[in-house]
Amino acid sequence: MPSKLGQKLVITNQRSSDLSWKSFDVKGNCWFEAKISFYDFSILKTTNDKQAAYLAKLFKGAVRLNSDFLSKWSGFKVHTNLDFPLDWGLGSSSTLTYLIAQWADINPLLLHFEVSNGSGYDVACAGVDLPISYQMIDDQIKFTEVDIEWPFADQLYFVHLNRKQSSEAGMKYYLKNGKGRKQLAKDLSSITEEIIDCATLNSFEKLLKTHEELVSKSLMLSPMGKEFFSDYWGAIKSLGAWGGDFVLATSDRDPIETKTYFKKKGYKTVLHFTELFDFQKVIS
Repeated sequence: MPSKLGQKLVITNQRSSDLSWKSFDVKGNCWFEAKISFYDFSILKTTNDKQAAYLAKLFKGAVRLNSDFLSKWSGFKVHTNLDFPLDWGLGSSSTLTYLIAQWADINPLLLHFEVSNGSGYDVACAGVDLPISYQMIDDQIKFTEVDIEWPFADQLYFVHLNRKQSSEAGMKYYLKNGKGRKQLAKDLSSITEEIIDCATLNSFEKLLKTHEELVSKSLMLSPMGKEFFSDYWGAIKSLGAWGGDFVLATSDRDPIETKTYFKKKGYKTVLHFTELFDFQKVIS
């Protein structure tokens, strides 16, 4: 599901033949700065070497896919603005990939696979308005918009685990340690189809728990619900890279009671479904 919160990119020309880049967080503070040469994509100046190297990698990939991009050697000043805190993991890198692909007039997924090993579902989400079903089989990608009619959507919450998980690191761990991946993919695909058509909270919770158990067994890692929320009354589902960023929590109890439970355990960021997703767009 594409979230209501995203990232914006503003480009202006400048006389220099270099790229001057500044990234601003949700409060308007500059958290990253870099100056990159368009001659050889070397990093001339930066506040974060790792971030700058990734940015240069994106531009190199974009030029490989479209040789006309940046061919005039004119310089640019670029600002990005996040709608969400940096540690939320809602797609700061995937939306950046999508935005640069738009600028370079190339397919965002092709750019993604130039620089990353991830599935690309988050990059696809950056370019749609409605929920999608995303599938990759033998390097062939298929994603389609889906209708979701969850009458229990107001009983869903997103709890931030107070840590940022690297999707790239999570993918590497899965590729190295995941057991029975082909069968797992079939089982999870079947569960996904059932989740999309789910009509009751009870059946939704059973599907989430089954999904969590299957991934847990494959990765030989403890489910988040059992590890941190063993006394919780609803279902807990890991999202994104296993064990990082947010978990999805279901609750048939009062919203205040639900949020109080997590806050007492030290998890202060508890978002209702409608705070992250456009309820009218998602619930058809």
